[in-house]
Amino acid sequence: MLLSLAIRDIVLIERLDIAFSGGLTVLTGETGAGKSILLDALSLALGGRGDAGLVRHGAAQGQVTAVFELSADHPVRTLLADNDVPDDGDLILRRVQTADGRTRAFVNDQTVSATLLRRIGAGLVEIHGQHDDRALVDPAQHRALLDAFGGLEHLATAVSGAFRDWRGAERALAELEGRIEAARREADYLRASVEELHALAPMPGEETELSEKRAVMMRGEKIASELAEAAEHLAGTGSPIPSLSSLMRRLERKGAEVGALLEEPLACLSAALDQLEEARAGFERALRESEFDPAVLEATEERLFKIRAASRKYDVASDDLSVLAVKMADDLSEIDAGEERLSELARTADAAKARYDALAAELSERRGETARHLETAVAAELPALKLERAQFIVTQTADPASRAAEGIDLIEFWVRTNPGTRPGPMMKVASGGELSRFLLALKVSLADKGSARRWCSTRSTPASAARWPRRSAPGSPGSARRCRYCR
Repeated sequence: MLLSLAIRDIVLIERLDIAFSGGLTVLTGETGAGKSILLDALSLALGGRGDAGLVRHGAAQGQVTAVFELSADHPVRTLLADNDVPDDGDLILRRVQTADGRTRAFVNDQTVSATLLRRIGAGLVEIHGQHDDRALVDPAQHRALLDAFGGLEHLATAVSGAFRDWRGAERALAELEGRIEAARREADYLRASVEELHALAPMPGEETELSEKRAVMMRGEKIASELAEAAEHLAGTGSPIPSLSSLMRRLERKGAEVGALLEEPLACLSAALDQLEEARAGFERALRESEFDPAVLEATEERLFKIRAASRKYDVASDDLSVLAVKMADDLSEIDAGEERLSELARTADAAKARYDALAAELSERRGETARHLETAVAAELPALKLERAQFIVTQTADPASRAAEGIDLIEFWVRTNPGTRPGPMMKVASGGELSRFLLALKVSLADKGSARRWCSTRSTPASAARWPRRSAPGSPGSARRCRYCR
């Protein structure tokens, strides 16, 4: 049922909040009071055609929010689930109309298309006006009306669920078939690639680690060569140390002859020789302690270049090579084990299809029985409406191959206005007056199967209703009567 209606900046209404209670609600007012504005606002929230003229003068946009309470098995809940719309309790429909003519639709605060909102609205509210009998003359609603008349909603919900299960199983089967077929086409490439990547066995982060290690070793290589060159100059055949040492010894022997003349320079030369010797020893020690190993550098570079080449070859980041190897191996496994998995999914899909077919066939049979009951119920109402020669017909076209969430039936209400004439859809065959009376008879018949009844507690008896059978209304004064057409 409709719980509340909130209207903002629609036509003359700046702000209005209406809360509805159970039972019948009547909004009254003189002509021009704005009753039609409320219906226009509700129609907008239900997915009706938007119009910039609905926005209140001076406002940038108008908005209507309608809140509904639905039973757990209401058909609209299936529609919500089929379109991935959240469904956590009350249903909230919201429509925003901008002054430039654009509209936005929301269901439970999720953006939806106007088409989906219109489908949801059609399953919630039936608006009747002087020229507005939407659900009763709309073939798209006839199936739901027939199900409601026959109390088939639970079975229809089960059929819808079975349809979703079957389609889900079919999608899973098709997806696996597609993956296996693609894998088969690339089996040789996959097998060679998996072997290459497994032999390479790259690890996430390995390229960065190897690159840093290579940089360190290359810096070590440069330092080591310079250390070796320094050591060679100080300790090799061209070293100045031996010749300077020999020269200093000769000068020391001559020192006694020249006195203090060579004392200071000989001391400096001796100190220089000591420092050169220390430098030589230090360079040799540093060279020995250097960690650089050309063989290790070569191996590191070879590994690094292989990983980079594989990254370019497969067009993925080096850190993702291991993930790619796993995926390719899985694809190969699907080729090897795919037939078994395909058979399993095919059995699941077949079972889901069989369950759907059984439920849909049961629903179709029940609809056929219900159609005859509805025809009988409407036929009983027609004579009092001066349509005693007319016939109401429920057409049912069942096609087991045309599986849908609603079942396998196409249901449409037809009429024959006179014996010998060709029957056809109500809107095409019946005149305006005949259509109104057919709809009244249909509405009464449908109401007899529903939970909501409308009561007429009038003390007087209208002359126009005198010929219609009446019964005392339970719980009302004895003189109160229940009118057949006000139930």
